[in-house]
This record gives sequence, C-alpha cells and structure tokens, in this order.
Amino acid sequence: MIKIGGSMLNLIATAAFGLEAIVKREVMALGFSNITVLDGRIDFSGEMDAIATSNLWLRSADRVLLNMGTFTAMSFDELFEKTKALNWADWIPKNGKFTVLSKSVRSKLYSVPDIQSIVKKAVVEKLKQTYPIERFAEDGPAYTIQAALLKDVVTITIDTTGQGMGLHKRGYRPKAAPAPLKETLSSALISVTYWKPDRILLDPTCGSGTIPIEAALTAKNIAPGLSRKFASEEWPQIPSQIWKNARSQAYAAIDNSVPSGEPLIFGSDISQEAIELAQANAIEAGVDDCIRFEVSPLNKIELPGEYGVAISNPPYGERLGQIEEVQKLYADMGRIFRNSNWSVYVLTSDEFFESSYGKKAMAKRKLFNGNIKTDYYQYHGPRPPTK
Repeated sequence: MIKIGGSMLNLIATAAFGLEAIVKREVMALGFSNITVLDGRIDFSGEMDAIATSNLWLRSADRVLLNMGTFTAMSFDELFEKTKALNWADWIPKNGKFTVLSKSVRSKLYSVPDIQSIVKKAVVEKLKQTYPIERFAEDGPAYTIQAALLKDVVTITIDTTGQGMGLHKRGYRPKAAPAPLKETLSSALISVTYWKPDRILLDPTCGSGTIPIEAALTAKNIAPGLSRKFASEEWPQIPSQIWKNARSQAYAAIDNSVPSGEPLIFGSDISQEAIELAQANAIEAGVDDCIRFEVSPLNKIELPGEYGVAISNPPYGERLGQIEEVQKLYADMGRIFRNSNWSVYVLTSDEFFESSYGKKAMAKRKLFNGNIKTDYYQYHGPRPPTK
C-alpha cells in the first residue's frame, strides 16, 4: 500500500488542445509541485489528498490520471514485462474491476486491441503475485487503466475521475440545448478574458447557459466538482476522510457575498426553450440568484452597462446550415459591440468571422470545440473607470 504521508503521487491533468497553459495556471493555484506542461497534459505531484483536490477544483481540465509509470517499449514482450513491473497491487484490490484502454501515435506498437490485451495480461499476472488466486471476481470498485503510446514512449495511468465521467460533467446540466459547449471549455473561455466577478458579463447566445453558469461558479468560488462523484471515491486505498475533508473545505470556501437580486452576469438567447433550460440548470448549480436570463434575439439585446465583457459561442455554419444567416448574426454582433466600450470574445469555426463582424480581432487563439477546429476572436475594450 502507498502510505498517506509517504512518497508523492505523480498525477496528470489532461487538457484539450490549446488549453494547456490555462490548466497549468489552475494546477499552480492549487499549490501542487513538479509541474510540467506537455501536449494535452499537465504533469504534477501531490500527496494522496491531491486526487480529491484536483478532481473537485480543476475547472478547465478534462480528467485527472494517476501516472503508474512511463517507459519505452519497442516490442510486445517489452510492453508486457515493463507493465508487469509496476506496483499494481498498491492500487487495485483483488476484487477490483479494471478495464484497459489504449491509443498509439507514431509508435512501432500500433495495434490498439493487442496493446490492451498485453497490458491487461501483465496487470493480471502481477496481481497474482500478491493475491494467490487464479481468477479475479472483478466485482469491486472500478479502475480504468490507460496505455498511451507516443513515439514508442508508453505512459500507463489509472483514471481517478472515472471512465465516461470527465470533469466537464459537473452535474448541473442533465439536459442541454443542441450542440452544447462543454463546461470545461466554457470555463477556459472565461479564464482567457479580462473578466472579474466585479464586472458585467454577458453571453448574448447563451443556449442552455453554460458560460454564465461557469462564470457564476467562479464568482462564488464554488468548486466545479462539488455536486458529483468520482471513480476514485470508491477506491479503498484512499481513506474516505480525505474526500470528506476536501468536500468540507470546498463548502467552506464558497463566497456567498456575491450580490443576488442585482446580478452582474447575464445570458440571452432567441429560444424560449433554451432560456428555460438555462434557468433550470442555474438552479441546479446553485447560482440562479446571480444570473439574469432573458429571451431576446441578438439584434434586439440591450447592453446592461456601459462597460462589460461579452463571451459568445454563437451558432456556426454547421449548425444553422445557412451561411448567410450566420453571417447576418455576426454582423448584428458587430453593430452592437464593435464601437462600444465592451470587451468581446467570440468562439467560432467561421474563418471569415472578422469580415462579417466588421473589425479585425486584436488576438486569436486556436481551440477545438469537440472535433471542430475553431478560433477564439478577442476584442479588448477600454478599462472601466475606477469605482
């Protein structure tokens, strides 16, 4: 067993392409050490409670993995022996239910089914050395083992978040509008801006309300994972008191001083159904008191202040199916915002957005919304006067 006060754990926070710097900043803010940024991942170290803390608090990461080991493998024999050498019994009990996933990029070992089979066999053989049984029941807590091969370098991990339970699943959005924006990406879009909780934020195409809700969770300092469960909560190797303490600390950290009744966070959408869904989601997230939603077409909205931050993930051409309609939407957005004091941030896959909007962006950031390649167009408005 790994001792609670013993050696540090090696953990990985996975991140979507383009969000690594944002996730690194979040990992640093949580006080972890040995932080290293790689493509699609941030490696860091922490004690046992880091598993609970990182899963509860990371806003923009996809999931948290326990790094069991990293090594080079040029053959299946080498993959088997080096996987078997890892300390599997430190984590997987004799009734543990474990599955193996894998991926391979530019490696000599490229057959995903074969990689999964070899890794599974190696883990079983190693566990037999600790548990003298021939057949494992696999009716206990779940462990998802991942074998990722990149240029013949193998990283073997266990998913502490849970397969099918990525960190974007906050628990407040049982239903969503068509083509919803992931909660983790929404949080990252907010992090890139100059918005602070004492400034106005508006999403004029809010759909089911993800961007305003993520902003409100940040404003109230609500841990994004507070209302959900994680696979590693069922692991006997992590004392339940660690999770209890982490959740208690998260509840104590909530900032209830954010004013209700006079919200600084707004969301609007042309769809009555979407707004009703957004309101229900905000209630579920516990932030309905600091968001104001309204039904309004974009060309009819009234800015709720002279200065503010607008963040939008408007419909792309793929959704509406009519390029002209999308371009008109972007032109309406330009007429409302481009000559105002507002800072405007727009995520879209339309390469000609700036032409429709009527103004060249001050900065662009390449991101992926699911499998869709997008740009995050940024227009920085003047700093509001000091109160």
